[in-house]
Amino acid sequence: MEEKNTFQLFLHFLKDRLNYIILFLIFSAIYALTFFLYNISSEPILYSLLLCSIIAFFWCGVHFFYYCKKHKERMMILRNIEIEYENIPKSSKLSETDYRFMIEEFGKKSTAVLTQLQNNQKENIEYYSAWIHQIKTPISAMQMLIQTGEDTSENRQLLSELFRIEQYAEMALNYVRLDSISTDFVFNVYELDEVIKKAVRKFAPQFISKKIRLIYEPSDTKALTDEKWLLFIIEQLLSNAAKYTFKGSVTITVTDDKKIIIRDTGIGIAEEDLPRIFEKGFTGYNGRSNTKSTGLGLYLSKKAADKISAKITAESETGSGSAFTVDLRTDELEVE
Repeated sequence: MEEKNTFQLFLHFLKDRLNYIILFLIFSAIYALTFFLYNISSEPILYSLLLCSIIAFFWCGVHFFYYCKKHKERMMILRNIEIEYENIPKSSKLSETDYRFMIEEFGKKSTAVLTQLQNNQKENIEYYSAWIHQIKTPISAMQMLIQTGEDTSENRQLLSELFRIEQYAEMALNYVRLDSISTDFVFNVYELDEVIKKAVRKFAPQFISKKIRLIYEPSDTKALTDEKWLLFIIEQLLSNAAKYTFKGSVTITVTDDKKIIIRDTGIGIAEEDLPRIFEKGFTGYNGRSNTKSTGLGLYLSKKAADKISAKITAESETGSGSAFTVDLRTDELEVE
């Protein structure tokens, strides 16, 4: 609801008092008719109407002033209704008092529900965090057992699948965190090179096992962002590149205007699927041909990008690979 201008308020003021205006006109008409039937001079009634009109004019002026003032107060409360619902102006009218009481009760119940929701989300995050840490222990143990064994194609495949399990577990945790009201974001100026190298080190074994060349030229570009969620976005894009690239290379480029471009020579994305790749659960034609695709990676990347005021876009051609761009130009943000 938008704040109304003076003319709109005046029309509402008249509409709210239409009954009184009609009643005043009826009474005036009765007096005029009575004076006319008794053949009394019209001068007294005209004089009385003039006095009544002057008094009504000043009465309406004063009440219209307070009418506008109360409207502005209500609009201020409406803009912060979550915390200001208890400050609704009191009224001597029973109907307005009843509405005020209903709003206050609704506000209290809404606050209680919101508090319960936040507590439930906090418990879910704590549970998933504990679950991730617990499941990482047997995963690490299995990785060590396989690495200490013979370097066979079967063992390399097992290590790759264990890596996928770990990625999916972390994705589940980040899925819950992104939907949380109380997700913590730490914005600072970070070296993009350091963030990218963390992701590259993590996915290097995947590219090596598939014999895919990873090309990255170090950059000294800095950007104001949240390191944890930017790292998550880059990891998801590298995960997609590793999943859908079977030969060739993956190239990471950082431009001077704070754009991170991840380009691969994979199977690409169909033109009709490109506008929907960031939708939740959407896998597209290529995703449906890969039974391991969940349709959540790019959705979570887009959601995380929105949270840190970044933009993520994609360009692709079927059979020629894809290019994802993370635009970190956020001039309006400042470090506090």
